[in-house]
Amino acid sequence: MTDEDPTTEELRLDQLKRGQSERREAEEAGRAGAEPEAEQHERRAEKADYLRRKLEERAEAERRAEAED
Repeated sequence: MTDEDPTTEELRLDQLKRGQSERREAEEAGRAGAEPEAEQHERRAEKADYLRRKLEERAEAERRAEAED
């Protein structure tokens, strides 16, 4: 692990990109007739979306904590 951990915003952006990428993969697999693979990519996209939402909540909590200081 590096000396500096990624920021909440960096993590959120990573999850956003991951979700978009997995959705593209799901679409391509669906077009190719690979339904099990498409479903797997869709589940991964949903997980990335969930994690992104949680990171947005964390960022908001961090902003409120900074405002209170």
